[in-house]
Amino acid sequence: MIKTPVRFEVHDGRFDVGGDDYLERLFFGGRWTEGPVYVPHGKYLLFSDIPNDRIMRWDETDDSVSVFRSPAGHTNGHTLDRQGRLVSCEHGGRRVTRTELDGSVTVLADRWEGRRFNSPNDVVVDSTGAVWFTDPPYGILSDYEGHAADPEIDGCHVYRIDPASGEVARVAADFERPNGLAFSPDERTLYIADTARGHLRAFAVDGGTLRGGDVFTESPGGNFDGLRTDTAGRVWAAAADVYCFDPDGTHLATLPIPQPAVSNLVFGGPKRNRLFVTATDSVYSIMLNTGGAWRL
Repeated sequence: MIKTPVRFEVHDGRFDVGGDDYLERLFFGGRWTEGPVYVPHGKYLLFSDIPNDRIMRWDETDDSVSVFRSPAGHTNGHTLDRQGRLVSCEHGGRRVTRTELDGSVTVLADRWEGRRFNSPNDVVVDSTGAVWFTDPPYGILSDYEGHAADPEIDGCHVYRIDPASGEVARVAADFERPNGLAFSPDERTLYIADTARGHLRAFAVDGGTLRGGDVFTESPGGNFDGLRTDTAGRVWAAAADVYCFDPDGTHLATLPIPQPAVSNLVFGGPKRNRLFVTATDSVYSIMLNTGGAWRL
């Protein structure tokens, strides 16, 4: 394990997060790492290596890294539902799936109004069991992260899968490239990145629908990708580095990452205070004195 000295670049005096003064590199050698999710009952981290079409597993008990699934449908984002089952976005299959506790795979959604999705990208499950996901075209633009194909849907949208009926509803239709998404701790706000436009938007959650969608903040550098929130409601975003924002949108601090681009992040560990970061070909972690909101 390689340790790299690191310090937060603080931009606002309200930022009071501390922790380790180094990053630990847990894995390197991927082509484009993405979609980290921490699995508490197994004490391991899963993450995607999209171009290599595999899901990797890092074991917290012995620091070992192994292949969890390959081929893996060129999976990108992952999360867990309330029962601890893995929910995944597949670029290759152009679908959202759930891995059951017995290892079998259930397709939750692969079409909207009879047309195939572009390439589901990132996903979150709310406390009711509803699955919310974004659908940009990255997996069909070429064979690098999926399979080159023509889009069947006019545009790139955000969708919700109803937990009772399984019905898929489009909940936001004015994005150019919707990407990472994360709920505030109280689930009253859903933050969604629009990678192409370089900003995050904040929507009020009204049952199964979204209202508003004003720009929450612009990217300080690079293209926004994955998002998470902590227990204080701060938004942690992946772009050129890891950026932390106050709930009012103020850029509080930057965590420099020694890679050209950061794709995603998740809080994990027994106390949910270990931040895992996927960046270009690697996976890093840092222990902090704040914890992630329980929604993954």
